[in-house]
Amino acid sequence: MEDIKLTQYSHGAGCGCKISPKILDEILHSSFSMPDNDRLIVGNHSKDDAAAYDLKNGKALISTTDFFMPIVDDPFNFGRIASANAISDVYAMGGNPIMAIAILGWPINVIPPKVATRVIEGSKSICLEAGIPLAGGHSIDSPEPIFGLAVNGLVDIKNLKQNNTAKKGDLLLLTKAIGVGILTTAEKKGILKEEHKMLAANQMMKLNKIGALLSEIDGVHAMTDVTGFGLFGHLIEMADGSELSARIDFNSVPLISKDLIEYVEKGSVPGGTNRNWDSYGQRVHIENNEAVGLYKNILADPQTSGGLLISVAKESYEEAAALLKHEGLENFIQPIGEITEKNNYAVTVC
Repeated sequence: MEDIKLTQYSHGAGCGCKISPKILDEILHSSFSMPDNDRLIVGNHSKDDAAAYDLKNGKALISTTDFFMPIVDDPFNFGRIASANAISDVYAMGGNPIMAIAILGWPINVIPPKVATRVIEGSKSICLEAGIPLAGGHSIDSPEPIFGLAVNGLVDIKNLKQNNTAKKGDLLLLTKAIGVGILTTAEKKGILKEEHKMLAANQMMKLNKIGALLSEIDGVHAMTDVTGFGLFGHLIEMADGSELSARIDFNSVPLISKDLIEYVEKGSVPGGTNRNWDSYGQRVHIENNEAVGLYKNILADPQTSGGLLISVAKESYEEAAALLKHEGLENFIQPIGEITEKNNYAVTVC
């Protein structure tokens, strides 16, 4: 199995496989409508992370699915990353996961089944960390390896968080560093430094459990996780959904490595970055004209199993920061920006 490099068998990687925002909007635009369901709290009417269904007992069922092609070569770690990424949608809604089922596509005549076994074992290890069973799944013979989960969770309705409920004046926090796509692309190009070999993978395998705890803070108005559309894309969804705009300070955005800019300058930019920018670049204003290319390549970088983007009232910031510190996220208490009144741009970078 040591000779099997999973990324060689797929045309995309991780959340960089996601269809671009512009094309996705075209796909989802339809005149076919479903009847209203008064128990569906969150559904297709918003661009949220998961669906939420009122159980009529004060709780909501959160339901989501996410899957993609390999972003790392190691099958065990691929299973862990894909699973952490899928479970994250439940945490982003403020809930706790309760059960997962697997989604597996495998080129059975190309890659031995025992490699897929390692993917499943990696998934089980993350499910154990999340405290949930991997209760079954479905598999198909496919031309490229694909793995992910369908996940259910529960949340007290009063604590349910969405990505379209930010308020003017809220501070923005981000719980993981940016740059996963850049590092994984550098590895494919053979320019990744030895000390950075596991940096992206280790971050992608971290669960966003903090979301369930943050949901109990009233002043946390909105949450989402940052994945394939990059920080720009998911912040635009938050701003648009809330009918507001956002302003971020590039120097406050946590970067996965101090060498990230060097990798960008060497051409380590995923194809998904340009697809993202083509979809929403006109919605972004970068005040530093000399830094447009750099800021674009970092802030539109597709993230896989990225951190939570949190919109929190200024008066609740200290409570949120104290919780982050308590949970070992003291490096992520610096606000990266704020929510502002609506203007000509969804996001402005200073």
